[in-house]
Amino acid sequence: MLAEDSALLREGIAQLLTAEGHDVVASVGTAADLLREVALDPPDLVIADVRMPPDFVDEGIRAALEIRRSRPAVAVLVLSQYVERRHARELLDGEGGVGYLLKDRVSDIPGFLDAIERVAGGGTAFDPEVIRQLLAAQDRPAERFAGLSERERAVLDLLAQGHSNAAIAERLHMSLSGVEKHINTIFGKAGIVADGRYNRRVLAVLAYLGPPSGA
Repeated sequence: MLAEDSALLREGIAQLLTAEGHDVVASVGTAADLLREVALDPPDLVIADVRMPPDFVDEGIRAALEIRRSRPAVAVLVLSQYVERRHARELLDGEGGVGYLLKDRVSDIPGFLDAIERVAGGGTAFDPEVIRQLLAAQDRPAERFAGLSERERAVLDLLAQGHSNAAIAERLHMSLSGVEKHINTIFGKAGIVADGRYNRRVLAVLAYLGPPSGA
């Protein structure tokens, strides 16, 4: 399900997804229409713009957060021309797949499609610039991560973007077992124990990014 006020971009994304074998069940131009369509027939994935009518402020991301709260089974991928820091961190709270990409990344079609697959599959996909700005907004890094090595921090940065272990290994030119070892070390240093109720990767990212702005 697509929610984008630009008809041209909305149609372009719809055609791309259809060509890749995905079913676009609804394509709307306002956040209100998105919430109505989701209530009528919840999709597997929602792709929504941050700024939408009537005020073009944060209607889209607020609708995305509402969907995350009311229908956690629906994966949400937010697209934006800028980083909306007030709400970006909140997207990670809760269950299910979630992502936040800058619109510039849509032109990277393989990367965009990979992000869609990850989010729809219950994972995360956060733009590197989103992560950078969220970290820059913190007064200081989380104390529990102060002891990370440079390599471990590089792994955590990619983990925060939502990359799989295999993708992290490829990007950092490491073995898969090496990445797994670093991730387990990160969990240990952060005090994140195995618990079947929660995804440890998401817990690590939440701790890494710190509390929501104003919290």
